[in-house]
Parts: sequence; C-alpha cells; structure tokens
Amino acid sequence: MDNKKVYFTTLGCSKNDVDTDSMRTILEGKNYSSVYDPESADIIVINTCGFIESAKEESIEEIFNMVSIKGKQKILVSGCLSQRYGEELLEEIPEIDGILGTGQIKNIEEYIHRMELGERVSETGNLNAQYTEGFYKSNVSVSEYVKIGEGCNNFCSYCIIPKLRGKNRSRSIEEIYDEVNYLVKNGTREIILIAQNTTDYGIDNYGEYALAKLLNKLGKIEELKWIRVLYLYPDNFTEELVDEFSNNKKLIPYVDIPLQHINDEVLKNMNRRTNKDDIVTLIQNLRKKIPEIVIRSTFIVGFPGETTEQFEELLDFLKEVKLDRVGAFKYSKEEGTKAYEMKGHLPEDIKVERVNKLMELQEEISYENLEKRIGSVLEVLIEEDLEDTLVGRSYMDAPEIDGVVYINRDDHFKIEVGDFIKVKIIDVMEHDLIGEIYEFSK
Repeated sequence: MDNKKVYFTTLGCSKNDVDTDSMRTILEGKNYSSVYDPESADIIVINTCGFIESAKEESIEEIFNMVSIKGKQKILVSGCLSQRYGEELLEEIPEIDGILGTGQIKNIEEYIHRMELGERVSETGNLNAQYTEGFYKSNVSVSEYVKIGEGCNNFCSYCIIPKLRGKNRSRSIEEIYDEVNYLVKNGTREIILIAQNTTDYGIDNYGEYALAKLLNKLGKIEELKWIRVLYLYPDNFTEELVDEFSNNKKLIPYVDIPLQHINDEVLKNMNRRTNKDDIVTLIQNLRKKIPEIVIRSTFIVGFPGETTEQFEELLDFLKEVKLDRVGAFKYSKEEGTKAYEMKGHLPEDIKVERVNKLMELQEEISYENLEKRIGSVLEVLIEEDLEDTLVGRSYMDAPEIDGVVYINRDDHFKIEVGDFIKVKIIDVMEHDLIGEIYEFSK
C-alpha cells in the first residue's frame, strides 16, 4: 500500500505546535508521510486556535485558504476552533470532511480512515479524558516543547479555555521524564515545559503542586543543558518552586508569569486567584533569591469597567518593577465567558490606545534593562547561521516571543547550529542584543 501524504498547518500557541507534532508522529507510525505542499497531500489537517476573536479570524482564513486548493484531498479541522464551533463549521463550510476535538488527538488515524470511506466525522467529546499524550517524534530539534498537562482549573472570567480544553490533567513525572530523556538522547539540549498553567502541575494526580519535584528529576538528566518553563501562574508559585529555580543548575533563571493586571478590583473581576500584594511579594522574593532572574509577563488592558485610574496603576506598577519582557493584549469579548455579560465594555479605540501606551512604556523599560547587559558574557544557543552573522538565544529569551542575540562571525571558530557559545555583549537593539564570540569549545 502506498504511503498516504498528510499536510499540517498550525495556528496559535506553542501548545498547538505540540499537538500537531503528536498527530504527525501518530500518523507517521501508521504508514502516512508528511509533506510541505498541501496540493500534493491526500489529507490536510488544520490545527486551529479559537482563543480570541483575532485567532478565530486567522483560523477561518486558513481553512478557506485550504478549501480554495482542495481537489481530492480530505480536510480535517482540529484544535480549539473545532472544539468550540465544530457543528457550525461543518454546516457552513461543506468542503470540510471532519472535525477533531482537542481531546481526540490520539484517535486521528481512525477518524481519517472514516473520512476516506466517505463519512463526515465530528468528534469533540470526552474533554476531560486522562491526559497521557507524549508521542516520540522522529525528527528532534535542539530545542523542544514538552507538554506536561492539559486543561485548566482557573476559570478566569475572560477566558474560554476550560470549555475548549477541559479541566487540568497532569501527566505523570515518570512519563514526562521518559519523553525528555528520549529527546535529549536524540539531540535536544533545551526543553521548554508548557501547559495551560504549569504551576498547577500535579495537583490532580498527586494531590499537591508537584512542579518542583518534576523539575528536580529532569535536572538529573546529564546531557540536558537548559530547562525553561512557561505559563507559571502566580497564585501557586510555591516557596519550594522558588527554591528549585534557585538551586537547580539546569533550570534557567527565566520565569514567564501571566499577571494580566495589577489592580485588585480588576483582578477580582477577572476571577484571578491573586492580588497586588501577593504579586509584588513574589517578584521581590524571586529577585532576592535569584539575582539574575529574567521575568516575563502578559497583561490584558481594556477589561470591562477598567477605569483610567486602574490603567494608570498598571503603568505605575511597570515603572516600579521594571519587568524584563512584557506582552500586552486588548481585551477580547468572547461569548461563553462571564466577562462577556459584564457591564462597562470599553470602546475599541480606548483599548487600542491603552495597549499602545503600555507597550511604548515597556519598550523603554526593556531597552534600559538590555543596556545593562553591555559588557556582560552570556551563554547563547545558536539557532541560525546567516552569511556573516550567527543568530541565537540566551537564557533571557524564549523562542518566538522574546528577542535574539546577533553575533558577529569569527572564522577562527567553526560553530554550528545547536552549539552553545559564550558571547560578550557589545551593543543592544530595541529587543535584541549584539555580541561577539568570547569563548567556544566543542
């Protein structure tokens, strides 16, 4: 039997990238081969995002892009948009052959087979099934994401994710360790742990917050160089976890903590499980115990009822704490959330004005923080080799969302993508660093 050819297109966050890798790995083990041209594929899988309005629009646009080239191909739509609007998608876009919900990834081969027999498949149930996915991909990169759980227990008033991904379900420490060990043995040096909320890891299957224990075990994998953790919610950032960041040499001093706001009333209306005092205390504690810590966060502006004074309080907070990396988003009114029904929704122009004002302030802060790095020496993972420049990331930079380090080439050193080198920082750009090779040995 000839190999069936499958084309994947992925939208949204890094968690979706992991889901796509899982689907690809499953199908490659079932006599399918991946292709990079949708027109040459037998199956087109569109892994969508449906988190906010702009993400929904982007996903719909990509579906229509694939529909426009459809010939003999079967089109399967997966991800959050399919979970949220599966039946509507099938009804409104007849060219779609199947809908795959977020809890059905492991069954993708069965559903494709049914599609090939002429059935229009729609499978979106069983959102809260035990999460054990960890498929061992054949093509391993020097930096890899590893999903440690699925779903979320937070039920923030603006967020639809629990309805799309279910409740928090953590994988076991042993299962994650085995996957990371496999990746490292096949060339991975940086592991990036992700979930909807990584600080909630373990509470469902161990009865305690177990992220620190997981990190401690992963830190014992000899050839693993960096462990990076994203989506660390502030409310369950335990003292044990702070100590693990301080003591675990493989665990890089970088934390991504989605704070969303700083005003207590806004945080309460968002149904966040924290407050301003706790947030400030956490930041102070991290900086006291880990002086080299880099703190990244995200904020939502223009939440229903947000006053000018509350927004100014957020700006004052940023001026005071001077976070290293910040992303800001204007509030998106999402049906099915509690915030959708709230009074006091702000005009779009005010939301845009506020997000721009916040980011302009943060760009100044980030630049000042980067300037302090001039003259320092950082270890950098090389990810790209241009004609006269190497491009990499230091511990300060997560892939795609942060900056990079541009390194002047020195032909005395034979450096390859995937190498770690010591770089002396000589200049800064708006978000990036410029350096020269300081030390390198295989």
